[in-house]
Amino acid sequence: MTRLKFVTLAAALSLGAPAIAQPVAKPTLIVAISIDQFSSDLFSEYRSHFTSGLKRLAGGIVFPRGYQSHAATETCPGHSTILTGSRPARTGIIANDWQNPSLERRDVGGRPSYEVYCAEAPGPVGSATAPQIISSAFLRVPTLGDRMKVVTPASRVVAVSGKDRAAVMMGGHNADVTLWWDGKAFTTYAGRSASIPAAIAAINTRATAAIAKPVARKLPTMCKAYDRAIPISATATVGTLTPRKAGNERGWRATPQFDDLTVDAALASVSALKLGRGSATDVLAVSLSATDYTGHSFGTEGAEMCAQIAALDATLGRMFAALDKSGVRYVAMLTADHGGHDLPERSNMQALPAAQRVVPALFASAVGAAISKDLGLSGNALIGRTAFGDMYIAPSVPGTKRSAVRAAAVDFYRAQPQVAAVFTRDEIAAAPPPSGPVDEWALIDRAKASFDAERSGDFIVLLKPYVTPIPSSISGYVATHGSPWGYDQRVPILFWWKGAAPFEQPSAVETADILPTLASLINLDVPRSEIDGRCLDIVAGAASNCAP
Repeated sequence: MTRLKFVTLAAALSLGAPAIAQPVAKPTLIVAISIDQFSSDLFSEYRSHFTSGLKRLAGGIVFPRGYQSHAATETCPGHSTILTGSRPARTGIIANDWQNPSLERRDVGGRPSYEVYCAEAPGPVGSATAPQIISSAFLRVPTLGDRMKVVTPASRVVAVSGKDRAAVMMGGHNADVTLWWDGKAFTTYAGRSASIPAAIAAINTRATAAIAKPVARKLPTMCKAYDRAIPISATATVGTLTPRKAGNERGWRATPQFDDLTVDAALASVSALKLGRGSATDVLAVSLSATDYTGHSFGTEGAEMCAQIAALDATLGRMFAALDKSGVRYVAMLTADHGGHDLPERSNMQALPAAQRVVPALFASAVGAAISKDLGLSGNALIGRTAFGDMYIAPSVPGTKRSAVRAAAVDFYRAQPQVAAVFTRDEIAAAPPPSGPVDEWALIDRAKASFDAERSGDFIVLLKPYVTPIPSSISGYVATHGSPWGYDQRVPILFWWKGAAPFEQPSAVETADILPTLASLINLDVPRSEIDGRCLDIVAGAASNCAP
């Protein structure tokens, strides 16, 4: 069980403990923040420049080497770990999308599709005639808010994000308000529009106006050294802070305005539901997405990312100022769903010549077509999204040929110079559960942390470090994440509350440790057998928030 032992300052002194500030009463509000693609590398790179919200958090309890310990470091699985205490192997959220070869559907073009979205309602939906319905159904475990509501039904839970999957995975199954940006407005589950706070309508109107208006952005002084044009094609560059064109909604998501309005939606929900003012502790889960869109669109080391981090710092400062003004007693936690890596073109210019783009021949479609030709099969023998991750044998492959297809595919990938490892589902299933320091896990341990017997593929392909799984640099999508390597796994984990005695612990911890730690602060029992994480002792000194 995980339970906080609340110790007053006087009691600590009577036990001979150091005279330091202690949490003498449990918080009335837990504020859990995820910054999409905010790696430990970004945190460390810009830490000395923080002046507002990030500075406050960096002055609290700091774990600079947190880990999303699984192999598929994507948005949905990463968010599924933050408030569940569990790795994707337990949450069931193995990727943003996976394949279900037994469920054939049709995409908007009428082509066969087996793809399942992590935050959709199960069933034969997703075609042009049956639009995707957002749901928490695929999340197999309860979140912190779900657990709190069982014990204290009066607890209220709000989840707000720029992405539906982030809000769903942090809010869980029974949130009072779940809001996300759908490309046109902040919205919620089908049939739940009555739960949207009235103030969100005005925020949506402001968003529409912001998207329609071009913006000439000013480069912060701290970002001058990052202002360098990097060619990504014969006609396009990244690395300089160019004006945002009017009417480009996706481009708008890669600006600080997107985070600003997401925070406004979160604060409007706090006000509407009077979070932190009731008889039980409440939860506000906020996931900010602009850092991720910036990383994908421009990379992680240019002027665009520098300007985004500076603005993020100010946006979080504004959110904390509003919470301070409300007078509620809150604990804040900040982490990320995954890290990220810069685009190869800039890495090659900046001391990393090994960085490269994946060759198109490694895509599942190309490999599957070649295998089908060799074995005399009709259709494509493999199903997979790209050149890495879970790969599935197509349902059209006869039972007598499935072993041959798997052997041919595994042999092919293992022989490729850009591939680090290939594990079959039998190899992963037979591997013991990961143990020991998370930063010392082997590749198969990371694959095991992502493995779900029902949803995972017939084998998994892991690319070598610094191989970007985008074959060509296309303006608007030049860099990504998703690998089992440190730059994608490492994320900061920060805790802060008023009066907390600050300290820094550089040893590696997991995002799965966040739920039991927050649960300990509100005396919420969480059976260890139900989660993968452990309680982190975040009270400096002899006293501990974690039960022995």
